[in-house]
Amino acid sequence: MAQNQGVSNTVGKPIHCRAAVARKAGEPLVIEEIIVAPPKARELRVRVLCSALCFSDIHFWRLKEPHGYYPRIFGHETVGVVESVGEGVEDVKVGDTVIPSFLAYCGECPDCTSIKSNQCSKLRFELSPYIRDGTSRFSDTKGETIYHFGYTSGFSEYTVVDITHVTKVDPALPASRACLLGCGVSTGVGAAWKTADVEEGTTVAIFGLGVIGLAVAEGARLRGAKTIIGVDLNPDKAEIGKKFGITHFINPRELGSKLASEVILEMTDGLGADYCFECVGLPSLSQEAFTSCRKGWGKTIILGVDKPDSQFILNSLVNNHSGKTITGVQYGGLKPNLDIAILAKRYLEKELQLDLFVTHEIKLEDINKAFKLLIEGKCLRTVIWFDQGRARADGVSFNEI
Repeated sequence: MAQNQGVSNTVGKPIHCRAAVARKAGEPLVIEEIIVAPPKARELRVRVLCSALCFSDIHFWRLKEPHGYYPRIFGHETVGVVESVGEGVEDVKVGDTVIPSFLAYCGECPDCTSIKSNQCSKLRFELSPYIRDGTSRFSDTKGETIYHFGYTSGFSEYTVVDITHVTKVDPALPASRACLLGCGVSTGVGAAWKTADVEEGTTVAIFGLGVIGLAVAEGARLRGAKTIIGVDLNPDKAEIGKKFGITHFINPRELGSKLASEVILEMTDGLGADYCFECVGLPSLSQEAFTSCRKGWGKTIILGVDKPDSQFILNSLVNNHSGKTITGVQYGGLKPNLDIAILAKRYLEKELQLDLFVTHEIKLEDINKAFKLLIEGKCLRTVIWFDQGRARADGVSFNEI
């Protein structure tokens, strides 16, 4: 198969390949030749098949300070094939299909061995521009260092990842669907299943119907939620949301002087929704979600990513006496090494609707068009193909944008 061709010629050697490099904050990515170093101990080099563009990529691509490191290779919803492995790598081998993850799993620390957490306490998540050993495996043809992103950097034909950041997956899973499990879809479904633990017959309110919000709806639908309320400024999301189980749609622009929380309280006889999810990354929406949540046992889950120094304020009296809870979570509370396989199985069994999330599939050369589509709200997930031979083999028809 193509995934094994040339392995003997590249193992232990630098690879020259193409990547979409962010040279400056907020400026178009540059398709250029880069050099990817061989993996060191407990690392593997991955030949990227395809990557999807997540809004978190855009969020950090816009940042100058803090955490704005350039030049940089973004991309954290990725699937690829192992090209070579460093010393001490035993869990995966050359030719395996893997999904890199921004969350680590060491398998030994109190968090990794507990069902209560997906936050590895040995290898904590940080907004680092490097791989786990504090160095980069990327450079340009002039020798300048190119920084990593999220321990994954999937917008390159090859990337190097620490073994604690990869999950082996069934190669029967289509690549353009597998990459979605690296972040957005898993985050939303996981938040509904694991963080909220949505029960049958309950009411769910979702603020923001991007991929994460729609994935929350999908997870709630699969859990048997009776009422799923979607809140979004984009009127097109009303019809799109129905495909994922949204039963009621609220566009705040159509409410006049009313707030979405007021409407949700009216719809629920003044009680509020059992579970509320903030999926945009705005303090004002976090407050709206909490206000919309049921007294007594309501739970609000914050999934949106805002600027690092952003804050939101809760009324102390209401918080202390309402019986509500509010929590933030990464990756929906899922453990990538365990739960990605479960989501993949649910897709292959035709339960989890991954297909509906993919609205565009394009070539690497069009990656900046993918940014424009997502910023303008004209897509859900755009899959960027790095291995066009594999794309043709999978029957992909590239979108003309």
